[in-house]
Amino acid sequence: MSEDTRSGLYAELAAVGPYGAHPGHALITLVEPHPGHEYAYNRWYEDDHFYAGAMAMPWICAGRRWVATRELRELRFPEESAVARPVTEGCYLSVYWLTEGRYDDHMRWTVAINRRLNRDGRVHRARTHVFTSFQDHEATVYRDGAAGPRDRHALDHPYRGLVLQVVDAAGPGERAELLEWLRSRQLPKRLAGPAAGAALVTVFRPTPLPVDRMSYVPQVAGVDTRLTLLWFLEEDPREGWEPAFGGLGEEVAASGLGRVELVAPFIPTVPGTDRYVDQLR
Repeated sequence: MSEDTRSGLYAELAAVGPYGAHPGHALITLVEPHPGHEYAYNRWYEDDHFYAGAMAMPWICAGRRWVATRELRELRFPEESAVARPVTEGCYLSVYWLTEGRYDDHMRWTVAINRRLNRDGRVHRARTHVFTSFQDHEATVYRDGAAGPRDRHALDHPYRGLVLQVVDAAGPGERAELLEWLRSRQLPKRLAGPAAGAALVTVFRPTPLPVDRMSYVPQVAGVDTRLTLLWFLEEDPREGWEPAFGGLGEEVAASGLGRVELVAPFIPTVPGTDRYVDQLR
């Protein structure tokens, strides 16, 4: 394909399709670098993959990396998790927003670029994908109503912490009811009460990865039953962890609608540095 042809295609693509600011989809990826490879993994992801493997792609409109030190991972629950085995698995969490309505377009690009990155030797192999999936936005619940940053700003606003929560509905038929219970009852109550440090919670549901995905990324579990919640915190998650997030599992179980499979706190990485790498083990 000639350079003129490529330039013409870019002009045509920019003129059609959705281009709103709402994060209609997300890529959420929890990864465990293999022991002894923590520094090499961090430098590869920070220096290359965050950009070439994500931010440079069409329709990713925001991204941020988060880290769970050993101390933070020891706060996770439940001990028997269907997501992370053991529950402490997964040191780094990356979250990206995708423009609503551009999921299919992005997926075609990301599969192609990851094939190219593999072929060019730009993929760090010494890592395990613990929980990686593209997800569709279902709801956002705010503590302060119309005031404060919106969900589109959440990955750029200087939040001091993030909590990843994964909930499985009792069955496919119960997921819509579980979502409504979370959106209208549990989340507003939590944001107004013990989780006062949380400014907003986004709720997503996972979508299957394409059949031509990279072989080292496992297919997504729970696409019919699972919900993923991201709590954005104005405080370090270690400050008041128990009153803020204790009892989440019991509340969901008492509703009869599902089970909490993971509640995991993180703090933001400092881009361009190896800060916190020495605190992972």
